Amino acid sequence: MRIRSRSLVLATLVLLPAAALRAQQPQYPPAPRSEQVDMYFGRQVADPYRPLEDLDAPATKTWVEAENALTFGYLGGLARRDSIRQRLTALWNYPRVQVPYREAGQLWFRRNAGLQRQSVLYRKAALGAASAVVLDPNALFPDGNTAVAQWSVSPDGRILGYTTAAGGSDLQDIHLRSLRTGRDLPDVVAHVKFSGISWTRDGRGFYYSRFRGSERGANLRDANVWHQFWYHTVGGTERLIFERHDDSTAWVGGGVSDDGRWLFVSSGSGTTNNRLWVADLKDPRRPDLGAPLAPVTTAEDAIVSPLGAVGDTLFLYTNWQAPRGRIVASLAGDSARAHWRTVVAEGPDVMNEVLLVGDHLIVAYLVDVQTRLRLFDRAGNPQGEVPLPDVGTASGLSGRNDGSDVFFAFSSYLRPTAVCRYDLRARQVEPFEPAPTPFDPAPYETRATFYQSRDGTRIPMFVTARRGIARDGSHPTILYAYGGFNISEQPYFSPAVAAWLELGGVYAVANLRGGGEYGEAWHRAGMRERKQTVFDDFIAAGGFLIREGYATPRTLAIQGGSNGGLLVGAVMTQRPELFGVALPAVGVMDMLRYQRFTGGQLWAEEYGSSDDSAAVGYLAAYSPLHNLRSGTCYPATLVTTADHDDRVVPSHSFKFAATLQAAQGCARPVMIRVETSGSHGYRPTDRVIAEIADQFAFALANLGGVGP
Repeated sequence: MRIRSRSLVLATLVLLPAAALRAQQPQYPPAPRSEQVDMYFGRQVADPYRPLEDLDAPATKTWVEAENALTFGYLGGLARRDSIRQRLTALWNYPRVQVPYREAGQLWFRRNAGLQRQSVLYRKAALGAASAVVLDPNALFPDGNTAVAQWSVSPDGRILGYTTAAGGSDLQDIHLRSLRTGRDLPDVVAHVKFSGISWTRDGRGFYYSRFRGSERGANLRDANVWHQFWYHTVGGTERLIFERHDDSTAWVGGGVSDDGRWLFVSSGSGTTNNRLWVADLKDPRRPDLGAPLAPVTTAEDAIVSPLGAVGDTLFLYTNWQAPRGRIVASLAGDSARAHWRTVVAEGPDVMNEVLLVGDHLIVAYLVDVQTRLRLFDRAGNPQGEVPLPDVGTASGLSGRNDGSDVFFAFSSYLRPTAVCRYDLRARQVEPFEPAPTPFDPAPYETRATFYQSRDGTRIPMFVTARRGIARDGSHPTILYAYGGFNISEQPYFSPAVAAWLELGGVYAVANLRGGGEYGEAWHRAGMRERKQTVFDDFIAAGGFLIREGYATPRTLAIQGGSNGGLLVGAVMTQRPELFGVALPAVGVMDMLRYQRFTGGQLWAEEYGSSDDSAAVGYLAAYSPLHNLRSGTCYPATLVTTADHDDRVVPSHSFKFAATLQAAQGCARPVMIRVETSGSHGYRPTDRVIAEIADQFAFALANLGGVGP
């Protein structure tokens, strides 16, 4: 009776005048405002909530506290919230292991017993040997407010390099720990960002990246400029290796080959293309660093990634003149791409991951978004396929250039992630550390299907639901997508998806243009002035689910994070009547100012920038913040962000939520959930579970006819 009553109330909302609907809305906290108006090449754009960009201002903090009080008060009143969190906790409580790496004659990997806030780093001497704890982040940071994000072991096995991140941010500190004593060394490299830790073969030091001057101070908001590549000697001596003097926004990174001979350095002005350099670390002129860097590719018009070296021959992955990818060989010191020798040519399927191991090249291909692992010898001759446990995703390929085995993770929407080992000599696949899961996949199935977008393009989609589900539109449905940065959304297992299925839900993932599912051409079809294509693909996905009877506009929720948060924000402003609930997470919502914060300038290659007169028009046309219209009935919306997110700064979500609350023309709630000491990526398990429980409870409470 209660469910029916809620359904009748929701059904009559569209018949009430806007003033009456607004009267039923929650009383939203007043946000700090200004009379700010910006000029973009003759176009005036108001930005009334500009004060919310000042994350440390008392007015901003007061507003965030008031919004959180409203949101958590609302969520606390949802009858199913606690039971959803309890079931998520149970589904999360199983051992999970990450793909191991071989170094110093041992296997190193992270494992979570189930509900540990952070995964623990272990090592073992050999397959089947006992595991020993190397570093337990939970002992270091019991409250989970600081993440142990990255780790790297010196080739001699003496020292562990690891990073700590306050609130899980991208801004991290590198620490060194003696593996003999278990104690940290005095060395601390502060405020690195967008960096790895790559040791020289002698274990004397490592390479890393940071922004110029950040060692003296850095914050979570300002634009990042002048990325640099450094060498740090254990004991504290540092040397600047490389920086780009031609582009203050370019990123720089690098690493040492498995044999320790070659240093590869990459740099790019965006996220799509890069240049590559190499140095011989055995050059006697500079025994600590080797010869000066020599260009491998001087043009920045494609991706070029080093796979390793055999003698003086470099093996490279590239999509230059091969949008689906190919493998080439080049002589060190020769930067002429015309001299490249094709080893594995471009084929009909996309190269998603590539690894050089011993005498073999292992290539993970995407075939309609499903993995095929194929083997080649170093001459490029096919050597068969690695048999996979099922239809799904193989990812995280791990192996050494001088090795004889490959580790990878395998998963699907219904198959929990398992780490597998493939022995290249025996040609056998075996589990690394099998683990049971509390989820029973037998009642459910995943349907791999396709639908047509607005322009007739065939778009892949995976729909997971209970077997034999009635196509009557009554089921709560989540439609998820990303659609950008050449990232492919492959089938994967998540306890969250398992919980949604057990709640009677349908879970759909659309593989939109802008991603990498069909190569660089698929990616470019959703970039810059073609970004609207991505939104059209997503809208068409919603229409497909409705036509197929999985959902109705009343029972359909849309979800996405980061670039996917932008996707949700744009689509809900363009077609608000098509969706009942919107769940945008850490989204890029202000497309006219995103490049002014942290690493946003790197995204200009993907999106275009309002600093370019040719881009302002199309950015303004879809920018979620700038396309909200007062009096429109938007979906019930739960915006999620975090106060330590320094990749997509939380002011994006703050301004969007404040504007949407003021614009909402019906009684559907608009809430923002701001996690404290949280970030864009690294978060403790219990907080992940809590946020997902809140999202699911909110969705079920606001999807017509299916709420508590």
